[in-house]
Amino acid sequence: MAHMTDTAKKWLTLAIVSTALLLIVVDMTVLYTALPTLTHDLAASASGKLWIINAYTVVVSGLLLGMGALGDRVGYRRMFIAGLSVFGVASLCAAYAPSAGALIAARALLGVGASMMMPATLAIIRLTFPDERERAVAIGVWASVASGGAALGPVIGGVLLEYFWWGSVFLINVPVVVLALAAGLWLLPRQRPAGSDRPWDFIGSVQVLAALVCLVLTIKEFAKYAPSLTTAAITGTLAALAMFVFVRRQRRSASPLIDFSLFRNPYFSGGVIAAIVASVSLIGVELVFSQRLQLVASLTPLQAGLAMLPLPLAAFVAGPFAGLLLARVGTRPVILIGLLTTALALCALALSADAQGLHRLGVLLLLGLGAGITITAASNAVMNNAPAERAGMAASIEEVSYELGGVLGVSLLGSVLSSIYTASFAVPAGLAVPASASDGIDAALLAAEKLPPQVASQLVALAHGAFDQAFVGVMVVAVLIVVAAAGSVAALGWLAKNNKPRQRQAQPSQAAGTRTRPDCP
Repeated sequence: MAHMTDTAKKWLTLAIVSTALLLIVVDMTVLYTALPTLTHDLAASASGKLWIINAYTVVVSGLLLGMGALGDRVGYRRMFIAGLSVFGVASLCAAYAPSAGALIAARALLGVGASMMMPATLAIIRLTFPDERERAVAIGVWASVASGGAALGPVIGGVLLEYFWWGSVFLINVPVVVLALAAGLWLLPRQRPAGSDRPWDFIGSVQVLAALVCLVLTIKEFAKYAPSLTTAAITGTLAALAMFVFVRRQRRSASPLIDFSLFRNPYFSGGVIAAIVASVSLIGVELVFSQRLQLVASLTPLQAGLAMLPLPLAAFVAGPFAGLLLARVGTRPVILIGLLTTALALCALALSADAQGLHRLGVLLLLGLGAGITITAASNAVMNNAPAERAGMAASIEEVSYELGGVLGVSLLGSVLSSIYTASFAVPAGLAVPASASDGIDAALLAAEKLPPQVASQLVALAHGAFDQAFVGVMVVAVLIVVAAAGSVAALGWLAKNNKPRQRQAQPSQAAGTRTRPDCP
């Protein structure tokens, strides 16, 4: 009976951390369908609109490493509870934000809470599930929530906007936070980590945050209709300088936020690459596709969210399935299966963007399946190839990979979309339309509302055509990124197999009691 009670507690603990993770990843994408309404109500500028989306993911990405290391020091339960509390307060602030600036600040505070919780979720799973097979299934559940929750965000946003005001997409977090807090205080393990005496490198965490903010600013500058090369050069140089200083500091530190020796393990490195690319393809493509459904196919936010529902459903199913598959065939083959499935789905989406019914259903199911499998296998590779006392660090690196992939997916693929749209938008001679129409399809549709019907219809057709060309370009870039990642993972696996004696010596996780299959990842 005691054994059954312990087993039940383990899976209830998984349910608690998965619920918190669901809140975190849903907030990455829930504004995709709410953005047009929110922008109108708060009179947000184009720059404000971009930062309303990215303030959250940039802060999460920048603080994850520091928060993971802090969790190694003060305890994962304490970090999880504190982060959940901050997240609940920030959700209230965001729901009732009176201006775009206030909402951006609230989104940044949401990022602080999320960055405190995320490393703790995976670290708690590692402590709770000492058995490797059980842990693989638990990580599969975690990964399915991570991938499926991000894809579920636009659906939730669309449903809420159908009946409530835009603040409801944040307010819904509050009762979930209260329930998770009560359950977490009761169930979460109080075990203190082995590295609790390590100092916390706050300066290093700020350096990473500065590098990421400058990187995003650089990418967004290039995405403008008339980018300033001077501004891009300044922000790009600052990003590179901040990252250089951070890496040098970590290499000299006795207690670094990132132990770069972990990346000497090809299995660990392959998992990080796969996590970044899976997130780029899932979140970036989802943003672009949701825009197409609303701005080209003229679906409402609710209709667009429901149209994308097969994607998160497939990702939810793929996680536990991949977790069971890992023990049978190894992590690296599963990663390759996931990446190649994702690439195939992206090709199909590029060729059949207007598809309806079963065709679109099949494409979105395939994309969700590929992303879910990849994220599950990548998470398993990262967590199983780091020592137990570095669980918080490994979890934060894995989650930085996921969040960084989201930032790059939105910024990079969004920039590709904007650039190709502007290059493809050719106005025929004699058609008088505002110059702003070439900035983006949103501006073109807004301008069409003020033009005579005949001119407006021509402008809308031009905007739709330019957007469709840009959409195909984004899919091509995404496919190339995924295929390149698959090649990198395969190459790292080959290197690992041909360097076994040195690899066995460098595997810290084996000394910590974690068995790793010889073909991981």
